[in-house]
Amino acid sequence: MAVHIGSSSEWRDTLQSTIVVADFYADWCGPCKMIAPTFESLATKYTKPKRITFAKINVDNQRDVASQYGVRAMPTFMIFKNGSAIETIQGANPQALTAAVEKAVKLAGPTTGAGFSAPGRTLGAGGQPRQSLQRPLKWDLNNFLNAIINFIGLYFVSLFSLDPYKAAENSKYNIHNPVAPAAIPRGSATGAGAGVKKPAPKATFRTLADLGGD
Repeated sequence: MAVHIGSSSEWRDTLQSTIVVADFYADWCGPCKMIAPTFESLATKYTKPKRITFAKINVDNQRDVASQYGVRAMPTFMIFKNGSAIETIQGANPQALTAAVEKAVKLAGPTTGAGFSAPGRTLGAGGQPRQSLQRPLKWDLNNFLNAIINFIGLYFVSLFSLDPYKAAENSKYNIHNPVAPAAIPRGSATGAGAGVKKPAPKATFRTLADLGGD
């Protein structure tokens, strides 16, 4: 829908739109009344807030605006882009006006909807981030390596033993055996007699020299 300009300041604000199509007319102008429906139809079809604006300027009421652009005949249509006039159509020519407006609409560029500015999401993706699978895989690998080491240890222990079953059962590689406590170093304080060496027992085998001494 076209905007009726009521002051010079309102006109300056209107020029903030990317494209402005201005209709300079007069109430007493017959040709202005004839082409007015075409102008209103184009305004209804192509108006986009802040991008494409259609304005009607009464030359008798807004003489300053009309004289600024040297308007002498009515109707006069002027097309502005970013505040600068780029085309002028004089006279009531619906075909020329329509062609000029359609050309100007293309100069305004496509309008991007706000609904398409959001980033895309993968179908079925949840709000929570995926948990890393590296840690469970690391622990499974360690368990697998330990199992191989225990198997090889039991194999060699039973291979070189006279009693393979007993040797495997008592082997440190048997996972069912409890871990033996650490040995207490010799000489540590474990009681009153700790650290005292016992005398070596006498040999029970005696030579002829020993018997002669007795």
